[in-house]
Amino acid sequence: MIAQVKSHLPDMLGMLKTMVEYESPSGDTEAYDALVEWLSGVVAESGGKAEIIQGEGSSNQLRATWGSGEEQILLLCHLDTVWDKGEVARRPFRVLGDLAFGPGIYDMKAGVVISLFALSHLIRQGWPLKKRVVALFTSDEEVGSPISRPIIESEALLSTAVLVLEPAMAVSGALKTARKGVGDFHIRVEGVASHSGSAPEKGASAVLELAKQTIALHAMTDMARGTTINVGVVAGGTRANVVAALAEAHVDLRVTTMAEAERVIPQILGRVADTPGTRVTVTGGLNRPPMERSVATAALFAQAQSVAASLGFQLEEGSAGGGSDGNFTAALGIPTLDGLGAVGDGAHALDEHISIPHLAERTALLIGLLEKIGQ
Repeated sequence: MIAQVKSHLPDMLGMLKTMVEYESPSGDTEAYDALVEWLSGVVAESGGKAEIIQGEGSSNQLRATWGSGEEQILLLCHLDTVWDKGEVARRPFRVLGDLAFGPGIYDMKAGVVISLFALSHLIRQGWPLKKRVVALFTSDEEVGSPISRPIIESEALLSTAVLVLEPAMAVSGALKTARKGVGDFHIRVEGVASHSGSAPEKGASAVLELAKQTIALHAMTDMARGTTINVGVVAGGTRANVVAALAEAHVDLRVTTMAEAERVIPQILGRVADTPGTRVTVTGGLNRPPMERSVATAALFAQAQSVAASLGFQLEEGSAGGGSDGNFTAALGIPTLDGLGAVGDGAHALDEHISIPHLAERTALLIGLLEKIGQ
């Protein structure tokens, strides 16, 4: 099977080059919708049925269907990237030996190419599956999936399994059977402005209070539990000689279980001021629930591992600190397997790249897994 897929590598790289050159930063509706329009044509050429879900004041989503059957398997892919338009001009798609480079190539346009070639292969084989396959190509995963989440959850509830084409664990190629949940919070500290030289006693520094809150929040990190809290963006004050009346911060939370989220989140939301004259307000919550390794997901991984063995390579599993749309589907109790996309490294980094030889291997893995769970 791998040798058969390898014969399509030039076409896969050609499609991948085109996808990278269709820049699609989150929130750029015009650029993103152009990619969706092009991809809908590719879906039709591969034997699928494309449906563009029109956005209302936001980018469009693409829902594609292959095959038929009363039951369905859901593939999740996102097309948005963290790279602004113009990045491809600075770092164009290029091949160096066995590696291909380009903005968004690893996270996760290569996963889209893998899915399309796997489904095209199954169509050419007369569709041996007894289930239909639905693929969602979404526009906002990199910003928390606020628009696509209801669509993802609706399709997941109709599915017997969810396969996520996010990249594999870097370098190792391991699949992801667990992911941390992600929380996002905003802290607003209100103080009292005053002249820092002639009347400091009349002021109440919001910056000082925010510093105290930052130290307290970071102290809540518990590596043994897999819980991390990071105050990542801060702002406050107006001038050096003015006691700051306002300070703000954005806070990132990562947790491995819902039980841990339920323990920690009230502590974050319940922060109170320590500095007299200041007031602390915290808003936010859990953006993505944890993807906990369930019995059903473990069974799905075992099937993938069996397919890999039949193809002549070993497949491992791992847990990721970042979230994906698979977090949503796993939280609904749907067996979800993540990291089926490209092998490579450098997500969100300037050296983002994929391993070209692994493209054929991962495509063959997806074909075999779809055949196994589609019966």
